Amino acid sequence: MSVPLVTVLHRPQDLVNIASVIRILKNFGLRDLRLVAPVEYDAYRVEGIAHKTGDILKRVVVCDTLQEALGDCHLVAGCTARQRRAKRNAVRPRDVVPELLAAAEQGTVALLFGPEDKGLSNAELDLCHRIVTIPTSAEYASLNLAQAVAVMAYELFVARGARPLKPPRREAEPATVEQMERLFAGVREALEAIDFFKTRNPEPILRTVGEVLHRTPV
Repeated sequence: MSVPLVTVLHRPQDLVNIASVIRILKNFGLRDLRLVAPVEYDAYRVEGIAHKTGDILKRVVVCDTLQEALGDCHLVAGCTARQRRAKRNAVRPRDVVPELLAAAEQGTVALLFGPEDKGLSNAELDLCHRIVTIPTSAEYASLNLAQAVAVMAYELFVARGARPLKPPRREAEPATVEQMERLFAGVREALEAIDFFKTRNPEPILRTVGEVLHRTPV
Protein backbone atom coordinates (compact mmCIF):
# COMPACT_ATOMS: atom_id res chain seq x y z
CA MET A 1 0.00 0.00 0.00
CA SER A 2 1.57 3.29 -1.12
CA VAL A 3 1.03 6.74 0.34
CA PRO A 4 1.14 10.11 -1.51
CA LEU A 5 4.21 11.42 0.27
CA VAL A 6 7.42 12.71 -1.32
CA THR A 7 10.90 12.02 0.03
CA VAL A 8 13.37 14.79 -0.77
CA LEU A 9 17.14 14.34 -0.51
CA HIS A 10 18.91 17.68 -0.58
CA ARG A 11 22.38 17.52 -2.14
CA PRO A 12 23.02 13.82 -1.42
CA GLN A 13 26.67 12.94 -1.88
CA ASP A 14 26.84 9.16 -2.00
CA LEU A 15 25.27 7.03 -4.72
CA VAL A 16 25.05 4.06 -2.34
CA ASN A 17 23.01 6.14 0.10
CA ILE A 18 20.62 7.08 -2.68
CA ALA A 19 20.27 3.41 -3.63
CA SER A 20 19.66 2.48 0.01
CA VAL A 21 16.95 5.12 0.31
CA ILE A 22 15.24 3.86 -2.84
CA ARG A 23 15.27 0.32 -1.45
CA ILE A 24 13.74 1.60 1.79
CA LEU A 25 10.97 3.41 -0.09
CA LYS A 26 10.19 0.17 -1.90
CA ASN A 27 10.16 -1.77 1.39
CA PHE A 28 7.72 0.57 3.12
CA GLY A 29 5.34 1.56 0.33
CA LEU A 30 6.69 5.01 -0.48
CA ARG A 31 7.21 5.65 -4.16
CA ASP A 32 8.20 9.28 -4.86
CA LEU A 33 11.76 10.56 -4.53
CA ARG A 34 13.15 13.95 -5.44
CA LEU A 35 16.90 14.56 -5.55
CA VAL A 36 18.16 18.10 -5.24
CA ALA A 37 21.54 18.68 -6.91
CA PRO A 38 22.95 15.22 -6.18
CA VAL A 39 26.73 14.93 -6.37
CA GLU A 40 26.27 11.72 -8.34
CA TYR A 41 23.23 9.98 -9.74
CA ASP A 42 23.05 7.13 -12.23
CA ALA A 43 19.75 5.24 -12.32
CA TYR A 44 21.35 2.20 -13.95
CA ARG A 45 23.98 1.88 -11.22
CA VAL A 46 21.41 2.51 -8.50
CA GLU A 47 19.22 -0.35 -9.74
CA GLY A 48 22.29 -2.59 -9.70
CA ILE A 49 22.60 -1.86 -5.97
CA ALA A 50 18.89 -1.69 -5.07
CA HIS A 51 17.43 -4.61 -7.00
CA LYS A 52 13.82 -4.71 -8.19
CA THR A 53 13.27 -0.99 -7.63
CA GLY A 54 12.75 0.00 -11.27
CA ASP A 55 9.24 1.28 -10.56
CA ILE A 56 10.61 3.70 -7.96
CA LEU A 57 13.50 4.78 -10.18
CA LYS A 58 11.09 5.70 -12.97
CA ARG A 59 9.45 8.22 -10.65
CA VAL A 60 12.67 9.86 -9.39
CA VAL A 61 12.80 13.59 -10.14
CA VAL A 62 16.11 15.47 -10.13
CA CYS A 63 15.80 19.15 -9.21
CA ASP A 64 18.29 22.00 -9.37
CA THR A 65 17.12 23.82 -6.23
CA LEU A 66 15.39 23.00 -2.98
CA GLN A 67 12.70 25.56 -3.75
CA GLU A 68 11.92 23.68 -6.96
CA ALA A 69 11.64 20.36 -5.11
CA LEU A 70 9.33 21.76 -2.42
CA GLY A 71 7.36 24.25 -4.48
CA ASP A 72 4.15 22.17 -4.72
CA CYS A 73 4.25 20.85 -1.14
CA HIS A 74 1.65 21.87 1.44
CA LEU A 75 3.52 20.44 4.42
CA VAL A 76 7.28 19.89 4.74
CA ALA A 77 8.87 17.95 7.59
CA GLY A 78 12.62 18.47 7.76
CA CYS A 79 14.75 15.88 9.57
CA THR A 80 17.74 17.05 11.58
CA ALA A 81 19.82 15.70 14.45
CA ARG A 82 21.11 19.06 15.62
CA GLN A 83 19.41 21.09 18.31
CA ARG A 84 18.88 24.69 17.19
CA ARG A 85 18.69 27.85 19.23
CA ALA A 86 15.92 29.23 17.09
CA LYS A 87 12.43 28.30 18.28
CA ARG A 88 11.06 25.74 15.87
CA ASN A 89 8.19 23.27 15.66
CA ALA A 90 10.33 20.31 16.76
CA VAL A 91 8.67 16.88 17.00
CA ARG A 92 9.54 13.19 17.25
CA PRO A 93 8.84 10.85 14.29
CA ARG A 94 6.00 8.91 15.93
CA ASP A 95 4.28 12.09 17.07
CA VAL A 96 4.31 13.80 13.67
CA VAL A 97 3.30 10.80 11.54
CA PRO A 98 -0.49 11.16 12.07
CA GLU A 99 -0.29 14.79 10.96
CA LEU A 100 1.73 13.86 7.87
CA LEU A 101 -0.72 11.17 6.83
CA ALA A 102 -3.72 13.42 7.36
CA ALA A 103 -2.11 16.21 5.36
CA ALA A 104 -1.21 13.79 2.55
CA GLU A 105 -4.94 13.28 1.95
CA GLN A 106 -5.27 16.97 1.13
CA GLY A 107 -2.07 17.74 -0.79
CA THR A 108 1.59 16.95 -1.32
CA VAL A 109 3.63 16.28 1.81
CA ALA A 110 7.43 16.11 1.83
CA LEU A 111 10.01 14.50 4.08
CA LEU A 112 13.21 16.50 3.70
CA PHE A 113 16.70 15.17 4.47
CA GLY A 114 19.94 17.11 4.18
CA PRO A 115 23.38 16.15 2.86
CA GLU A 116 25.34 13.47 4.67
CA ASP A 117 28.14 15.70 5.92
CA LYS A 118 26.30 18.76 7.24
CA GLY A 119 22.58 18.07 7.30
CA LEU A 120 20.07 20.86 6.76
CA SER A 121 21.11 24.46 7.39
CA ASN A 122 18.98 26.96 9.29
CA ALA A 123 17.97 28.60 6.01
CA GLU A 124 16.83 25.25 4.64
CA LEU A 125 14.94 24.44 7.82
CA ASP A 126 13.14 27.76 7.43
CA LEU A 127 11.28 26.15 4.52
CA CYS A 128 9.93 23.41 6.81
CA HIS A 129 6.66 23.43 8.73
CA ARG A 130 7.84 20.74 11.15
CA ILE A 131 11.32 19.83 12.37
CA VAL A 132 11.70 16.11 13.09
CA THR A 133 14.44 14.87 15.39
CA ILE A 134 14.98 11.13 15.81
CA PRO A 135 15.92 10.38 19.43
CA THR A 136 19.39 8.87 19.73
CA SER A 137 22.25 8.71 22.20
CA ALA A 138 23.35 12.17 23.30
CA GLU A 139 26.98 11.20 22.71
CA TYR A 140 26.42 10.63 18.98
CA ALA A 141 23.16 11.91 17.61
CA SER A 142 23.73 11.81 13.85
CA LEU A 143 22.28 8.91 11.86
CA ASN A 144 23.32 7.77 8.42
CA LEU A 145 21.05 9.27 5.76
CA ALA A 146 19.46 5.94 4.81
CA GLN A 147 18.98 5.04 8.47
CA ALA A 148 17.08 8.26 9.10
CA VAL A 149 14.86 7.65 6.08
CA ALA A 150 14.25 4.09 7.28
CA VAL A 151 13.05 5.27 10.69
CA MET A 152 10.58 7.71 9.17
CA ALA A 153 9.39 5.24 6.51
CA TYR A 154 8.87 2.54 9.12
CA GLU A 155 6.84 4.82 11.40
CA LEU A 156 4.64 5.81 8.47
CA PHE A 157 4.21 2.17 7.46
CA VAL A 158 3.18 1.09 10.96
CA ALA A 159 0.78 4.00 11.35
CA ARG A 160 -0.93 3.06 8.08
CA GLY A 161 -1.41 -0.50 9.27
CA ALA A 162 1.45 -2.92 8.72
CA ARG A 163 0.57 -6.36 7.42
CA PRO A 164 -0.21 -8.76 10.29
CA LEU A 165 2.14 -11.63 10.98
CA LYS A 166 1.11 -14.97 9.55
CA PRO A 167 -0.57 -17.26 12.09
CA PRO A 168 1.16 -20.54 12.96
CA ARG A 169 0.44 -23.37 10.54
CA ARG A 170 -1.09 -25.44 13.31
CA GLU A 171 -1.97 -25.02 16.93
CA ALA A 172 -0.32 -27.27 19.50
CA GLU A 173 -1.70 -28.32 22.84
CA PRO A 174 0.41 -27.49 25.91
CA ALA A 175 2.93 -30.22 26.69
CA THR A 176 2.06 -32.62 29.48
CA VAL A 177 4.41 -33.53 32.33
CA GLU A 178 5.03 -36.90 30.68
CA GLN A 179 5.97 -35.23 27.38
CA MET A 180 8.31 -32.82 29.12
CA GLU A 181 10.03 -35.68 30.93
CA ARG A 182 10.54 -37.46 27.62
CA LEU A 183 12.03 -34.26 26.22
CA PHE A 184 14.44 -33.95 29.13
CA ALA A 185 15.45 -37.57 28.70
CA GLY A 186 16.13 -36.97 25.03
CA VAL A 187 18.23 -33.91 25.81
CA ARG A 188 20.26 -35.85 28.36
CA GLU A 189 20.79 -38.72 25.95
CA ALA A 190 21.98 -36.36 23.21
CA LEU A 191 24.40 -34.55 25.52
CA GLU A 192 25.78 -37.83 26.81
CA ALA A 193 26.31 -39.02 23.24
CA ILE A 194 28.69 -36.13 22.55
CA ASP A 195 30.47 -36.49 25.93
CA PHE A 196 29.17 -33.10 27.05
CA PHE A 197 29.19 -34.22 30.68
CA LYS A 198 32.71 -35.63 30.51
CA THR A 199 34.05 -32.98 32.92
CA ARG A 200 30.74 -31.63 34.17
CA ASN A 201 28.10 -32.61 36.69
CA PRO A 202 24.99 -33.32 34.57
CA GLU A 203 22.36 -32.62 37.22
CA PRO A 204 22.79 -28.78 37.52
CA ILE A 205 23.02 -28.46 33.75
CA LEU A 206 19.85 -30.45 33.13
CA ARG A 207 18.08 -28.55 35.88
CA THR A 208 18.96 -25.29 34.11
CA VAL A 209 17.68 -26.68 30.80
CA GLY A 210 14.46 -27.60 32.54
CA GLU A 211 14.08 -24.11 34.00
CA VAL A 212 14.54 -22.56 30.57
CA LEU A 213 11.97 -24.83 28.94
CA HIS A 214 9.46 -24.26 31.73
CA ARG A 215 9.62 -20.51 31.13
CA THR A 216 8.08 -21.00 27.69
CA PRO A 217 4.46 -19.76 27.73
CA VAL A 218 1.87 -22.54 27.55
